[in-house]
Amino acid sequence: MSLRAVWKGFLKFGGVSCGIKLINAASESEKIHFRILNRKDRLPVKAAYVDEVTGDIVGAEDQVKGYELNKGEYLLIEPEDIKKLKPTTEHMLEVEETVDLASIDQRYLDKPYYIVPADAMSKEPFAVIRKALATKKAAARARIVLYQRGREVVIRPYGDGMMMTTLRNATDVVSEKAIFDGIKVPKTDPEMVEIATLLIDKKIGKFDPSKFEDRYENALIEMINAKKAGKKPQKPAAPPKENVVNLADVLRKSLEKEGIKTDKARKPAAGGRRKSAA
Repeated sequence: MSLRAVWKGFLKFGGVSCGIKLINAASESEKIHFRILNRKDRLPVKAAYVDEVTGDIVGAEDQVKGYELNKGEYLLIEPEDIKKLKPTTEHMLEVEETVDLASIDQRYLDKPYYIVPADAMSKEPFAVIRKALATKKAAARARIVLYQRGREVVIRPYGDGMMMTTLRNATDVVSEKAIFDGIKVPKTDPEMVEIATLLIDKKIGKFDPSKFEDRYENALIEMINAKKAGKKPQKPAAPPKENVVNLADVLRKSLEKEGIKTDKARKPAAGGRRKSAA
């Protein structure tokens, strides 16, 4: 992963300020990427903007942004118009308020960046800001100009440095009411709930991303290696069949598989059959 800074500027917290650098905390550089080729000569092809009417390729010097007012009617937006919108403090990350870390709705968190001091002189004020936020278990809300756009962010202590995460706007997040209002929650069997809680207790662990496995990426690698070796790619797994099963029995068998003993051995109540993927 590249440690190159994607942004350099100043973090201002009240009367305290320090030089900082932002470094990507997430990267997909290790993922497999494909190039689009011309099937005839196997040479790479590149994307181009084409006039929808004439079919001619439009060069960069002839391209201009347009906002559609009506069907086929556009308002031209020149590069100079966009430049005038950029704030004059585009290299300043100024804290506007602090919020309780626990109050941050995870749906609004977008892309993370590490924050590190830009130079030796910035280390002390950087450490003071970081320690103060850690002591109060708080996050700082601020605004930054990143990739030519103003973005709302939150800053919080992370290890020996800090983490800045860009935020989604309220209009970008779908309300849970629009999704959950139509759900009709059935009455649950207390025995099945108890069995499920035993399974939860058995499977308690620590959040460890190093154990995560990208099965699709692994399958891509296997397919590429097979084709390189002149072998046929592995056949895809068959989709699971859907059967009508007894949920209580499935839960009990799950307990047995996990080695959990329970005195709950009564037969399920009538109507306790559920549809599930076997």
